[in-house]
Amino acid sequence: MGAPQKETVPCSLTEVMSEQLAKHLQLEDELSAFPSTAVNNEPLITGDNIDTSSDLLLAQMLQMEFDREFDSQLRLEEKKYNGDSKVSISFENYRMAHPYDDSDSSDDEVDWQDTRHDPYGPDKPKTTPKKGFTGKGKNITTKHDEEICGRRNTARMENFASEFLVGDGIGMDLKLSNQVFNSLKQHSYSEQRRSAKIHEKKEHSTAEQAVDSKTRLLMYKMVNSGILEAVNGCISTGKESVVFHAKGGSIDDKIVPEECALKVFKTTLNEFKTRDKYIKDDYRFKDRFSKLNPRKIIRMWAEKEMHNLSRMQSAGIPCPEVIILKKHILVMSFIGENQVPAPKLKEIKMNSEDMKGAYYQVLNMMKQLYNECNLVHADLSEYNMLWHDGKVWFIDVSQSVEPTHPHGLEFLFRDCRNVSTFFQKAGVAEAMNAFDLFNAVSGLDVQASNEAEFVAAIEALEKINEDHVQKRGKKASFDQSDDGGPPIINDE
Repeated sequence: MGAPQKETVPCSLTEVMSEQLAKHLQLEDELSAFPSTAVNNEPLITGDNIDTSSDLLLAQMLQMEFDREFDSQLRLEEKKYNGDSKVSISFENYRMAHPYDDSDSSDDEVDWQDTRHDPYGPDKPKTTPKKGFTGKGKNITTKHDEEICGRRNTARMENFASEFLVGDGIGMDLKLSNQVFNSLKQHSYSEQRRSAKIHEKKEHSTAEQAVDSKTRLLMYKMVNSGILEAVNGCISTGKESVVFHAKGGSIDDKIVPEECALKVFKTTLNEFKTRDKYIKDDYRFKDRFSKLNPRKIIRMWAEKEMHNLSRMQSAGIPCPEVIILKKHILVMSFIGENQVPAPKLKEIKMNSEDMKGAYYQVLNMMKQLYNECNLVHADLSEYNMLWHDGKVWFIDVSQSVEPTHPHGLEFLFRDCRNVSTFFQKAGVAEAMNAFDLFNAVSGLDVQASNEAEFVAAIEALEKINEDHVQKRGKKASFDQSDDGGPPIINDE
């Protein structure tokens, strides 16, 4: 027979639609689902089945029964209190702790991580005695045993650098021979040194369109001291430097141009490894040249451009005006307008008359540079000449040398070849060839039927010039008083 069905109490439609009545009926159904506190299926405490000779045992049993009733009533109160709320409040902290409650986990259960097998070594550490072996007779095992050494080498791989990925050997009984382990160890050391070298290089070198921390600090000091008002973005990059645009301030009540150019020389020699030949044989800097310290070479390189620009400015050659030099940062006037740099001759499109006028300007400037400034540009091309305000401007003279340089005439001939080739391709009929342009600029009369003979004659003149300079003695290096140049800030 089935359970007796409850008789349904008839109610009106109004009562059915009542939300309060619906909640009351639902709560009664939920409360009826819990066992009544008055009903207890466990055996009663009687003298037949319980030893009642001990008062302590009776008291514990009564307390246990009371705690059960209290916890059951507490669950009902909790359910009634929370109702249908999404946020419920737990009464668990008010429950009684029963000594008879069994824990869900047995005493035999332990963490799996404590019992997993270590494939790299034995289950229990074995120490090798002082005599160096264990066992007797044929069962002797020394510390050089192949399996012991293999497992030990595998375990020692965990001590490698974190950058060296050794993998996960859980579940595999790996044994590495000494030869393999030593090879991996040396490779790990090599990778660690290479990683440190790359990190140091990135931290201490001026990369393309970026500066290192020391260079940023120098730029911040310029802004804080009032020399500059602000440093804007990068406007040009090259193999030797990065150029930024900046707003000028003042130096000792001297007004700095409104627009300035910050030329930051790169402190890495990777992109311009041959720059030492332009400076180590220059008699102005030969005694100070040191190939052991790249940063000092870069500062000397920046100082060299400052002196060369000062000479050109004194001779009236259009070039950037030097404001100040601070270590490897050279502050100059900006050639351009509204943060837009002047175009290079390679980029500008001019008619034949303007191109012809530009050619004669370049010719006169090369003569001035050689005769009045006693300099050879050494890297003159359409990429290092700007067109601004109807004039040609020379830039990038850090590699410029004196004609007495051991390779000065070779550099001059290279400049003449670049200039002659560019203007001849531009359609200037009056442009001289490289041989005639060299003789016109230098005032020499070198005759040759081809370029090889011409270069040989130039090298012979350089050899004579070098012997003459060595007999006279080294030229004294000039300082800023010779050029009337700007001040040099040296924080060291």
